[in-house]
Amino acid sequence: MTQPASRPSDADPAPREAARDFLARHHPFDLLPEDALAFFVAAGEIRTHADGAVLLRHAMPVARVEILLSGMVDAFSAEGERVTRYAPGETVGARAILREKPSSVRAVAIEPTRTLAVPAGAFLALLAAHPAVDAFFDRLRIAAARRAAPREAPGESGLAAPLSDVMTPNPVAVSPGTPVREAAAIMAERAISCVLVEDEAGALVGLLTTGDLTSRIVARGRSADTPVAEVMTPAPVTLAPDALVYDAMVLMSERGFGHLPIARGGRADGVLTRTNLVRRQTVSAMYLLADVAKAQSVSALAGIVARLPELLVQLVGSGMRPHRVGHAITGVADAVTRQLLKLADARLGPAPVPYLWLACGSQGRREQTGVSDQDNCLILDDTYEEARDGAYFGELARFVCDGLDACGYFLCPGDMMATNPRWRQPAAVWRAYFAGWIAKPDPMAQMLASVMFDLRPIAGETALFEGLQAQTLALARKNSIFRAHLIANSLKHTPPLGLFRGFALIRSGEHKDAVDLKHSGVVPITDLARVYALDGAIPAVNTRERLLAAREAGTLSESGAADLVDAYDLICETRLQHQAAQVREGAKPDNFLKPSSLSALQRNHLKDAFGVVKGLQAALAHGRSAG
Repeated sequence: MTQPASRPSDADPAPREAARDFLARHHPFDLLPEDALAFFVAAGEIRTHADGAVLLRHAMPVARVEILLSGMVDAFSAEGERVTRYAPGETVGARAILREKPSSVRAVAIEPTRTLAVPAGAFLALLAAHPAVDAFFDRLRIAAARRAAPREAPGESGLAAPLSDVMTPNPVAVSPGTPVREAAAIMAERAISCVLVEDEAGALVGLLTTGDLTSRIVARGRSADTPVAEVMTPAPVTLAPDALVYDAMVLMSERGFGHLPIARGGRADGVLTRTNLVRRQTVSAMYLLADVAKAQSVSALAGIVARLPELLVQLVGSGMRPHRVGHAITGVADAVTRQLLKLADARLGPAPVPYLWLACGSQGRREQTGVSDQDNCLILDDTYEEARDGAYFGELARFVCDGLDACGYFLCPGDMMATNPRWRQPAAVWRAYFAGWIAKPDPMAQMLASVMFDLRPIAGETALFEGLQAQTLALARKNSIFRAHLIANSLKHTPPLGLFRGFALIRSGEHKDAVDLKHSGVVPITDLARVYALDGAIPAVNTRERLLAAREAGTLSESGAADLVDAYDLICETRLQHQAAQVREGAKPDNFLKPSSLSALQRNHLKDAFGVVKGLQAALAHGRSAG
């Protein structure tokens, strides 16, 4: 069969003049000075493509970009799935050139099409000479290359900075047998407020602060020769150096800590104090979390959570990366949940058996934004007896879930909450749940398993979950039928790419002409990440962490991970910017964005991100590794 033709047009200057005038009206080429635009057009050739002509072939090197002057071009994945449509003014081939990769798609003219075909060298020279145009195409570059020399965003120097950046390194340490007198002299001489206590092998075993000296030595009239081991805080709570400032802030505010050892593998790398945090200008968020820890009623907690939109605007405006914002916002929900459990304990008395409160959904994944419902459950110790203990845990669940609802974390429409007796069971029952869902993965079981794969402990006896998670991952990996169902479930949500003008918009109702950035944007990536995590037996539940871990485990290729993480970051950033803008305007944040509200640059970037997701969905559907 004869291939439809693609051919250069004649050398008549009229088509070039028309091309120059056309580009002058289309972003980003409208940013070019007249002489630069004329030179760029002169460097290319006008090409005419018949209906069905192939502009790009899958896995073939790309030698030129083609800017559509008229007509329409569809791009297909290796499996034949259409992933995007190019309209006049858009550029075919730029992605592969900027990533220095062969084409990941097959691009075909679907009607007679005219393009300006510019050699790759001339295209790259244009970007190098004109930063404004380069910025437009920056999203097409591979994420790793862009991050090779990262610029620290303002927010990254604050709440989202790793503790290694803010801790006091090389902390002073003493041995357990050191007399308190000597430890106090060291603190006075060094002008420090604490010393760590390490054993002969250098392992961290305790913490001694100036407050301990006052309350445990002076106030009790004990001898200054008392060994440090008798008055120190043994086995102190620690965080790792790569934990966030925000993590430390939550922990220190909730537990009233003034000092926090930073340790890895049982050995101290540094120490963090409130002074360190104040120096990082995290005071406003710290106050919010400190207020949560002090709240003694549901109404007080609700008043504090009402300030959360202000925190969202602050974090987004500071330049904090989207996944860090989700982590920080979720930290508030975690803190509120733990405080409600404390209030419930004060009201109901101690629990009759050990328990663990867990979150799933966006809270479980640490991906909450400005609008969230609640998804949670209780795992009870196997000594639990319904007749004896049921009333207590039923009341505990009602108090906490109703409290969360009063604070703005609305009740789950699907009743996936600890108030539902089904999700308030002993560990043995939970093991049976997961085993049954995996053994017989019908649609309902598959949905439940997908939700419960995102479980994260919030408060209580964490040992109740550790064995369950490992056992579930092992069972699921061995069951190919379950994996097939999980993949099918992950393909139910598709990116909003339509036949015309790029986006498939909501056609009617309150959100007419908008796209749903949650269910059509974030959820498809979350579902893909869950599959990759299962394939690699990855315990992480955060979507971004799953994608990065899948790359390390080899269940997702380097290029696939880079593309998907980049797409995820862009969609999340767009969603957060949308919500922050709504808050600033006094509106309630939601997930429905009208693409018409974006600039041409933003629309193209968002469409490109959706195309990445659609392409990887197609690869997974056809059993091909994402490459």
